[in-house]
Amino acid sequence: MNTEQTEAAPARPGHRLIAYIGTYGSDSDTEAGGITALDVSRDGRRLTPLSRVTEPREAGYLVYAPSTRTLYAVDERKTDGRGPVEPPAAVHALSVSERDGSLTPLNWLAAPGPRPTHLALDERRGVLVTANHGDFEHVEHVVRADDGSWRTEYLYDDSTVLLFGLADDGRLAALRDVHVMEGHGKDPNFSPQAGGHAQSGAHAHCAVIDPSGAHVLVADKGTDRILVHRLGETLRLAHTYQLPPETGPRHIAFGPGGDRAYVTYEFSSELASYAFDPSSGELRALAQVSTVLPGHEGVNEPAEVRVHPDGGFVYVNNRGEDSVVWFRVERDGGLTRAGHVPLAPSVHPGLAARSFTFDPSGSFLLVADRPADLVRSYAVDAGSGALSPLTETHVPQPAFVAFAELPG
Repeated sequence: MNTEQTEAAPARPGHRLIAYIGTYGSDSDTEAGGITALDVSRDGRRLTPLSRVTEPREAGYLVYAPSTRTLYAVDERKTDGRGPVEPPAAVHALSVSERDGSLTPLNWLAAPGPRPTHLALDERRGVLVTANHGDFEHVEHVVRADDGSWRTEYLYDDSTVLLFGLADDGRLAALRDVHVMEGHGKDPNFSPQAGGHAQSGAHAHCAVIDPSGAHVLVADKGTDRILVHRLGETLRLAHTYQLPPETGPRHIAFGPGGDRAYVTYEFSSELASYAFDPSSGELRALAQVSTVLPGHEGVNEPAEVRVHPDGGFVYVNNRGEDSVVWFRVERDGGLTRAGHVPLAPSVHPGLAARSFTFDPSGSFLLVADRPADLVRSYAVDAGSGALSPLTETHVPQPAFVAFAELPG
């Protein structure tokens, strides 16, 4: 593995908060790609670059395991079909230095299926779940029909959900289970993605472990479905929920009680709330609201959804309206838009701010504002949910933010 590590800044006394910024590679910018570590002050007002590793190059999603001090990262690629021209689509395990937060590669395993795009960790079970989005590319096969005529058959990339086992030291141990997603949605549809073919096949965009650890919820934006699996040594499908056409469920987040789930609908620009039964894995729809202001014109596709640690507000980032929006959660599950802050203008929904994350206390959040090449910090008002700018720092092509707390 070709991994470059820059010299880390000296440790400061006291308990440390590190933010790991997964970034996308760029042939025109040698500073893009890999994972950058930032030292973050406890009030979110200072972001200091510490170190960087260049692999995995397409680090679009990260998750941190405190018990083993291991950072897991996807390499969001499509594996070469005819030889190792570039590294394969994979999941990487990296050891986090207790001294300075620097990263050292442990190992990696290939992730069958193009574009691994989401990770979910259960340290108690020692498992890691990956959603592989697949691509929008197709292959034309010329086949002969039973009547002797010739026709063209279109084959699309598979989307998959993977279950990895973890070793005691944090290494990726084995690929335990693979679920190949099936079906497609309305094709062509109104989304500009892939020229309207964003639902030509299944596209698992997230696979989330519920807080009880009993179930894995998969949002398949390609088939307009949410699938609920029971989590054991393998994944066993328990429930399938079919949503209206051209909805596009993308990301799922749970409230602190574990009995509420929130889902962004990528194609219909909506946020939905659900009641969740941890014992059965069943979902019940509660509310559904637009993520954009009335009168918004043009394309918009929401991406990330996060619930504030106290459960009172849900946050979404819009790609098109280019904003982070917060919604007040009502007792009945209703959602009321309460405010927003603007982000850098997106080039298109695929090249926009993709992710944001609360610090462990919920007092501020960091946004990976990719079009601006910035990581932005915002204070969070506990009473109103409002965001106020604190500071920002330059990070090329930022895609994802994950926090780690380290002893001094």
